[in-house]
Amino acid sequence: MERSSRKTKKNKLPIIIGGIIIVLIAGFFSIRTYQANQIKKQGEKTVTAFVKTLQDGTYQKTAKNLTAISIKKSGYTKEQVIEKYQSVFSGIGASNIKLDDLVVDKKNGTYHFSYKLSINTSFGQLKNQAYSGTLSDDGQAINWKPNLIFPGMTGKDKINYSIDPAVRGEILDRNNQKIAANGTVYQLGVVPGTLGTAEERSAKIETIAKSLAITVKEAEATLAQSWVQDDLFVPLKTTVEAPKEIPEGLEIKETTGRTYPLKEAVAQLIGYVGKVTAEDLKKNADLASDSLIGRSGLEMALDKQLRGKDGGSLAITDSKGNEKNVLQKIEKKDGENIQLTIDSRAQQIAYNSLNDQAGSSVAMAPKTGELLVATSSPSFDPNKMTNGISQTDYEAYSNNEDQPFMSRFATGYAPGSTFKLITSAIGLDAGTLNPEDALTINGLKWQKDSSWGSYQVTRVSDVNPVNLRTALIYSDNIYMAQETLKMGEKTFRAGLDKFIFGKDLDLPIAMDAAQISSKDQFGSEILLADTGYGQGQLLLNPIQQITAYSVFPNNGTMVYPKLLANQKTANKKEVIQASSAKKITEDMQAVVSDENGTAHSLAALNIPLAAKTGTAEIKQKQDEKGQENSFLYAFDSENQDYSVVELLENKPEGTSATDLSKDLLTYLHQTYQ
Repeated sequence: MERSSRKTKKNKLPIIIGGIIIVLIAGFFSIRTYQANQIKKQGEKTVTAFVKTLQDGTYQKTAKNLTAISIKKSGYTKEQVIEKYQSVFSGIGASNIKLDDLVVDKKNGTYHFSYKLSINTSFGQLKNQAYSGTLSDDGQAINWKPNLIFPGMTGKDKINYSIDPAVRGEILDRNNQKIAANGTVYQLGVVPGTLGTAEERSAKIETIAKSLAITVKEAEATLAQSWVQDDLFVPLKTTVEAPKEIPEGLEIKETTGRTYPLKEAVAQLIGYVGKVTAEDLKKNADLASDSLIGRSGLEMALDKQLRGKDGGSLAITDSKGNEKNVLQKIEKKDGENIQLTIDSRAQQIAYNSLNDQAGSSVAMAPKTGELLVATSSPSFDPNKMTNGISQTDYEAYSNNEDQPFMSRFATGYAPGSTFKLITSAIGLDAGTLNPEDALTINGLKWQKDSSWGSYQVTRVSDVNPVNLRTALIYSDNIYMAQETLKMGEKTFRAGLDKFIFGKDLDLPIAMDAAQISSKDQFGSEILLADTGYGQGQLLLNPIQQITAYSVFPNNGTMVYPKLLANQKTANKKEVIQASSAKKITEDMQAVVSDENGTAHSLAALNIPLAAKTGTAEIKQKQDEKGQENSFLYAFDSENQDYSVVELLENKPEGTSATDLSKDLLTYLHQTYQ
């Protein structure tokens, strides 16, 4: 028994030793696995940091992530690698670089990595470029080769980038006159090395800045850009007209750019273009990094059709220029020319007539809906916005309390007494308004009863009695308030719902839908009465007004506006009865012909017109003097070939929208008869 016990103990010893060895081996491999995982994580950080230098455009930092020996083996210096990335990625307009599918793994004792990049170039997005390489043993640096610029590059290969730029489509008026054109622009600038030094340089820059209407600070900031060199031309300003005087040191270069011949007259309608930004590229992968994109107006709304698509190629070549591999090849597609219904001459006349006062003119051919004019004042020069506006000029626009960037033809206003035409038509159709009935109205103020408190409806002329024609000739608020109350809210709203309230118009112009009131019900008789004569909470922009009023020249049919020449005319029949349209048109003619008519001054034009004026007063309290917006609606009563809505905001004493419309009405009569 004793011997047997000894033998058992003796046999256990190798087993224990074997167990210890197994534990040690397992521990060794566990440590090795841990270390390998740590190096992989470090490798991922290294590759990510390297790609980030490309994403950020900080090419001077690229070499920090590369092993010196790999750079040398590839036949480059550190400085040459940095310069290579700088020239290639800047040259192709690389931006919006995205890293995907990064993998770091160990194979045959070496750490390998692979990843994909998507890069926006000047041709658009270059997708899924597959990169691979090796890392240093500790994963803290990349063993660099030229294929990490673009896959397939070796040795002293180059990138050949050739661009065939798309021509942006032009915007034309109805007579093929250019409204937004690809014309000649003038780059005004300097070659810094020719300016001299010290006081001579300062004096020249001051003179040049003054001639260009920019500040010395703006000029110096431009000259301080990182790319500027003494022998390079540095543009300071771009204009559509060559300067008459050229101070010493100023140089001029002609180039092609976007121009707007009508300048301020079309600014809010046509808008302007600007260079694509990094934010634009993130939103739209189809954009090229050096493209122009619409920033406002029709340039923005119709940008896709106008812009087209640049063509060209991006290829790897050997050191002698022989093509090895094409990375990108795009066929150029020029933008489309777009023809509008606008009459450039009428647009200019309408803008000039506003005389830089806050207001708007809209003209339409009522039978077809073609918009002939849509202008707003005060305005801005889209040439400046497109070609580089100075800080001084921009501040002058932005600090102007009359808001020159505002599109008044697309901004909602209470339409005032021009809206009495709609109210009258609804009453005639409903049978609640008899045009021959004369209401007894005494004095200039009226209220239904004491439940209205201190509120009263006011009128300008103390006329008694008043029928429909008299009410339109004198623009009588009290008559219209009483007739609106007589028909009641249900009938009134049912009539209004046949028009455009709450509906979008098929136009490439940003605007809110026309509004009857802020809620579905008026909630008071006072608001119902006020709405009847064009105030209350009514909001219609001038384009919506001219659309709604088109029922009168069209015998009850409402014709929708159109701005694109190839767009079909749309209409809505029997919005009001033809007999109502005829009756109101006759009374509108009297507004011009009758010596007491509010638009009688138009009679001197000796052209057949039907018209209605309006004044909408904006004030906080009834008895205070508020801002007055003046309106005119007029149309050709003989052939119904043109109509006009004129707005003068906050009208000064002694003038009105009617006064401002005369040159435009004269031109339209001469041209569209």
